Amino acid sequence: MGITNLAPKILDPVPGGKYLVDAMDWVINWARANSLWPLTYGTSCCAIEMMSSSMARYDIARFGSEVFRASPRQADLFIIAGTVTKKMAPAMVALWEQIPGPKYAIAMGACAISGGPFVYGNYSVVRGADELIPVDVFIPGCPPRPEALFHGILTLREKICSTESSRAPWQEGTHRDGDEGDRWTEAKKAWEELEKIKDEEMAEARAEFKEKNPEYKSAFKPIKKIKEELQEAPYTPPKENGRSKEEILKTIQEKFPYITEDLYVKKEDWIEFAKFLHDKLNCNYLIDITAIDWFDRFDVVLQTMSLSEGHKVFAHCTLPRPENSDELPKIPSVIAIYPAAEWKEREVYDMFGISFEGHPDLRRIFTEENFEGWPLRKDFENPHIIKRPTA
Repeated sequence: MGITNLAPKILDPVPGGKYLVDAMDWVINWARANSLWPLTYGTSCCAIEMMSSSMARYDIARFGSEVFRASPRQADLFIIAGTVTKKMAPAMVALWEQIPGPKYAIAMGACAISGGPFVYGNYSVVRGADELIPVDVFIPGCPPRPEALFHGILTLREKICSTESSRAPWQEGTHRDGDEGDRWTEAKKAWEELEKIKDEEMAEARAEFKEKNPEYKSAFKPIKKIKEELQEAPYTPPKENGRSKEEILKTIQEKFPYITEDLYVKKEDWIEFAKFLHDKLNCNYLIDITAIDWFDRFDVVLQTMSLSEGHKVFAHCTLPRPENSDELPKIPSVIAIYPAAEWKEREVYDMFGISFEGHPDLRRIFTEENFEGWPLRKDFENPHIIKRPTA
């Protein structure tokens, strides 16, 4: 491309040379616009529609974009299809910077354009890919269909052919700086004003039509659909796998008499109870470890299952909320019994700020190491969060 940029300086002074430059620009833009190679990259549900566009029914090959590249160095089109979180933002920017120019970006779907339905009450979502990289074409929808993606690619074609030439070569655009606040509430107000104007205009048109056609009666007649009466299906209780609830509770109470059917375990018995589940009740599979914030206390929930018998046991442990906000509630780690608990306990630590004593690598797993606060606590606040407006 660097050599072709010299063509106007050489050929424009020559009689008829500018027409040769124009012809050369047309050929180059035609070739580039009809062979856009997208990067194989999808962040969320819109990527499903992007993938389906390459199937036989839609056939993105018709537009010269069937060559999805696994390396950014071989691509020239970046389709951001789905939600972009703040943690994946540096990786996305790094991919964009590795794509050689001329390169183009398409934001596909509401989330990639503005954050979509995740913009309210959320600290982790980037409110539009154009906050990170320059975007050439925006495709609205949730998610947009493959036809909409094709329309976006055709729009990008027109942009390439109409704006780029050897006299005005491609230049990387600029991204949108920072957050613009609650743009959605402002857009809602603007939409309501437009709807109000539209209703007023329609009211005038209706009044004028009624005056000119006083005898007019609509031919539309609503059809009353008779509701089909279906026989009530008999309730069949689900088949219980493994040991019954009564048998499980009886076995637990032989070892821990204070435990009721709610399965609330004391903190000092947490490890012993987990070992009891594993050894005596054959609950050898760890489904999950999670937590609940009840404002005044936390519940740590241990979810286990017996792979050989099929029964499940979910147990709770209540932790008081520390009076000092810098102090974390603590509970022993069950990694020695369930090795898979390593990542699950890290997730609870990251989201709820609950410390697991004896954990070999207790650090954040989703958020950055310098992230402030615990996102799933009820009292969590973040300046990036926009509260959903009340109706």
